[in-house]
Parts: sequence; C-alpha cells; structure tokens
Amino acid sequence: MSELTNKFSAFFGLDWANNKHDVCVQLGHNGKRTFEIISHTPEALDEWLTKLHHQAKGNIAVAVELTKGPIVYALQKYSFITVYPVQALTLARYRQAFNPSGAKDDPTDAELALDLMLKYPSKVTPLKPSSDDVRILAQLVEQRRLLVEDKRRYVNRLINALKQYYPQPLVWFSHRDSGLFFNFISKWPSLQSLKRARENTIRKFFLSHGGNAVSLTEQRIEAIKKAVPLTEDKAVILPYSLFIETLIEQLKTVIVTIKTYDEKIYILFTNMPDSDLFKSLPGTGPCLAPRLLAALGDDRARFTNAQEIQNYAGLSPVTERSGQKCWVHWRWQCSKFIRQSFIEWSAKSVGVSYWAGLYYNQQRAKGKSHQSAVRALAFKWVRIVFKCWKTKVPYDESKYLKALKERNSPLLAA
Repeated sequence: MSELTNKFSAFFGLDWANNKHDVCVQLGHNGKRTFEIISHTPEALDEWLTKLHHQAKGNIAVAVELTKGPIVYALQKYSFITVYPVQALTLARYRQAFNPSGAKDDPTDAELALDLMLKYPSKVTPLKPSSDDVRILAQLVEQRRLLVEDKRRYVNRLINALKQYYPQPLVWFSHRDSGLFFNFISKWPSLQSLKRARENTIRKFFLSHGGNAVSLTEQRIEAIKKAVPLTEDKAVILPYSLFIETLIEQLKTVIVTIKTYDEKIYILFTNMPDSDLFKSLPGTGPCLAPRLLAALGDDRARFTNAQEIQNYAGLSPVTERSGQKCWVHWRWQCSKFIRQSFIEWSAKSVGVSYWAGLYYNQQRAKGKSHQSAVRALAFKWVRIVFKCWKTKVPYDESKYLKALKERNSPLLAA
C-alpha cells in the first residue's frame, strides 16, 4: 500500500459496460470512498477524468477487469493515469469470498477491484504498453487470424452447400479456396448449367487459367460428360445456387483483405529491430514470426525468466492438490491467441528442426497424442526463444545441437 500511496494521489476501481461504467473512487491513502456512474462517451470520460485529476493534484491508479478494449484505450490516453488490470477469475473468487450467496452488482465489483489493487499491489501489476510498432503489429496479426477463420468458415459453408445439390466440383477440384474453383462455380453454379455449356467453352475456361488446370482439362471434361445430377428439384437448386454465389463473393473479399494484411504486416515486421531474431526460428515463416514477435514485444524487462512466458502463453501445466488427490491440467487463464501462436509454430518446427523432430517423436513414442507432444515441444521452445530474445542473438540450430551434445543430452542419444 505504501508504494502505491507514494506514487498516486487517487485511486479508483472501474466496472465496465458498453454504455456506462461504475466507479469507486478513493482520494489519498485513507480518503472516503465515493461511487459514481460515467457514461461511455469520449466526452463524458474526458470531463470526469480531468475533474478527478484536478481534485487529486497528482497521478491516478485505476483497477479494471481488462487488459485491452475501448475503456483501456481511453484511459491510456492520459499521462497521469496508470492502469492496473485485474484478472476476471481473481475478481470473481474475491467477490465469492465475501458474498457466498453469489450476490453481485456493478458498484460492488468496482470497489472489490479497488481493494485488490490497494491490498495486494504485488499481485496486480500495472499495464505497461509496448512500443507503437509492437502494438500495431499485435493488432494486425490477431485481426488477420480472425479473417483466416472467417475464410475457413465460408469455405466450409460452400462445401456443405455444394453437397446438397452439386457435389461433383468437390471431386474435380482439390483446392476449394482457389480462384479457379470460385470462377468455375460462379460460371456454372449447377450441373444442369454446366451440361448446357459447349465442350470447347469449358476447355477454353481451363486453358485461360493455366497451371494444373491445363494438365487436368481433358480428365475433367470426361468427368463432366459422365456426371449425373444429384437432384432436379428447383426448390433446392435455385436457393443454394444463390447462396453459393454470395459465399464466393464473401470469400473473394476476405482473401483480398488477407493479402492486404500480409503486405502491411510484412513491411512493419521487416523494419523492426527484432525481425531477424524471430525469422531465425525454424518453421516460423512470414505468418508466425510476426505473431511471436508481437507476443513477446520489445521490452526486455517485461519477462524476467522463461517460466513467466510459459505461464503467460498458457503452456505451463497447473497442478491442483487436495488431500490424496492430484490433478494436472493446462492453464485456462491466458491469451488463447498467443498460446495458439506458440503451438502452431512448434508443430511447424517438427519438420525443419532436427532436435524438435526427435523430441516430438520421443513424446509420441511415450503414447502422447499429437497435440500433447506439440504442447510439450512448445514448452521447451519457449526457453530457447527467451534466451535468444533476452540476449538479442538469433537462433542457431548448429550451436544448440552442439550444446546438447556437450551436455550428453538423452535426446540425441535416443
């Protein structure tokens, strides 16, 4: 408490909502607490915070149940405010300790967040923003991932729609997210329309796309001749044809947008000082290297050891013991996107890193599933990444293998 008291003149806990925020304010160390409601508009927030700053005549600490979002971004705009994010689960358990009945209201949550910040300052660390470039990169890579998920969802819908009345293109084309596939379906949205087309027209269509489309042209034309409609029911064909045209337009837009994101991410990432370090990691490629850089950031004081990163990324297991029972499970309170980034990269590294391949096969030989083996590998990779990141030295596979050999690592012996 004394450390916070020396640094800040006022404190408040905030329970956020879409339209308004409940706050519990305390001026000074032992000041009387007051409760207020602030509208969620930039003007209302600015007026209230400016007034509080004038009253406090110093810096202000705020406890909020978020690490990002509109209210956090708004608070970070002010140089006199420091944000202390409180874990949602921690706040829920803290509330339950004083309200076993399960009673809950927004002003109480605001006061409980304030109590957690004041009484347990070592457990609630302030939010320290990374550099602008890192924060921009973090937003870009996460948004890109959402667009990739949208693309996958649209492709799955497209496949399901075709199965209802026109399944043959799913056999004729192996890539269901290619321009060739989209253009073919757009030109002939049903087998009936395809059957009416001249053979020479179809042949010209494939020749115009080049590549494998040319080599498989005759094979596909023969398959089209033999194809039989799944259904002749117009009540099925017409609605699904329209649905497919809509999905294709959405897919084309998403694919173009993803390419735009790739270009912006590449330019930003390439110009960052740590880009070579993350490019040196086996299997990262143009997608995962920026995601890993965004996960660790550029502040070397942010993590003091590898375990902090393992916990932050949700890779270190959690052990629960009670009496004679012991339960080990993975960490639930973490950034799912960051954990996904490390796990996806670890899976990629199996085929390009000698020791990673050995370790993965070793885990599989023990009976572990693919996902378990990849998570275990990610756990080990974090230690290496932390060392490279802390020392600003790119990864060198030959050096690491030499170190393993000098330590007589059982991994190489196996």
